Amino acid sequence: TEIDWKAYMEEVEGFANGTLDYTQLKGGTGPLVYPAGFVYIFLGLYYATDRGTDIRLAQYLFAGLYLLNLLLVFRIYCRTNKVPPYVFFFMCCASYRIHSIFVLRLFNDPVAMAILFLAINLFLEEHWSWGCLLFSLAVSVKMNILLFGPGLLFLLLQRFGLLGCIPKLCICALLQVVLGLPFLLVNPVGYLTRSFDLGRQFQFKWTVNWRFLPEEIFQNRAFHVILLLAHLAGLGLFALHRWHRSKESILALLKDPAERKHASPPLTIVFVLFSSNFLGVCCSRSLHYQFYVWYFHTLPYLLWCTPTTKLAHMPKVLLLGVIELCWNTYPSTVCSSLSLHICHGLVLLQLWYGTAPPPALHTPPPSRRPAAISKKAR
Repeated sequence: TEIDWKAYMEEVEGFANGTLDYTQLKGGTGPLVYPAGFVYIFLGLYYATDRGTDIRLAQYLFAGLYLLNLLLVFRIYCRTNKVPPYVFFFMCCASYRIHSIFVLRLFNDPVAMAILFLAINLFLEEHWSWGCLLFSLAVSVKMNILLFGPGLLFLLLQRFGLLGCIPKLCICALLQVVLGLPFLLVNPVGYLTRSFDLGRQFQFKWTVNWRFLPEEIFQNRAFHVILLLAHLAGLGLFALHRWHRSKESILALLKDPAERKHASPPLTIVFVLFSSNFLGVCCSRSLHYQFYVWYFHTLPYLLWCTPTTKLAHMPKVLLLGVIELCWNTYPSTVCSSLSLHICHGLVLLQLWYGTAPPPALHTPPPSRRPAAISKKAR
């Protein structure tokens, strides 16, 4: 369970020894492929754990991170008031895989997600600038946070308009520049290609979601392009028909909110961000076992954010159980990967049909004939 932790420590040790060329930072599992925020955070862990040798202390620190992550998630769920209380038991106690990702494997994915959930809490409190700063910090730890990006962009446009959201986007960009500056000054191309490599190949033996495909299709670039197009199409459909609730065209988001003809109805920040991320997970080129934490804590909301009858609770709990079973099947099988896609498809269908805008009420046109006057009125 300590393979990745040792690799992380070897990667940041090079930085601790003065190496600023990102292409020279390597570990036992290969070259460093995460942005600079990862380096600074795990460098702190490197020194706190006696140069990475005190793994027990690192596990205690990650156990504290796990509890903090739960606190941030619970605060989000309390604000939404969508999920029945008993579901929190499953979130806390029923996932062996999540406990392993946090406390046994010590991956960087939980670090990025905890920062992301803190940013969402700030968005809910209308602290958009601080939220964007922390969102960018989460991206600097691991790029999967960018899956929330389309949803965040939509929210910024809806809340501030085009001109108003530019300063928020500048905050995100500026933090990336500041964090990466030591490496950008030495080898800018090396830093950008290593830390933001969107085209790297994944190994077939680790895939959780595409095991039912032949390996040659899994590695085929045309397959990757199809997934990207499906992702963009899904985002476009949700933006047009599920996120955008105003009577005006979606292009009205580019205007200043004060200049729009129709005020947008209250927008659920959590729904837009969580569904944006879920669409990305569904269309991912490969999901590895540690990637489960990318969306595990969002699944209860995605399942219960739509109107639910009493009899419909049990199928949703069953769906959570099947997804958990798929992620705990090692190595993944044809059956487990197909089952995972079926579960994802069911969640998507529920999000699409369960959040459909209410039908417009059509009032009958006024009759041209004058209404009859009663005798009493005469």
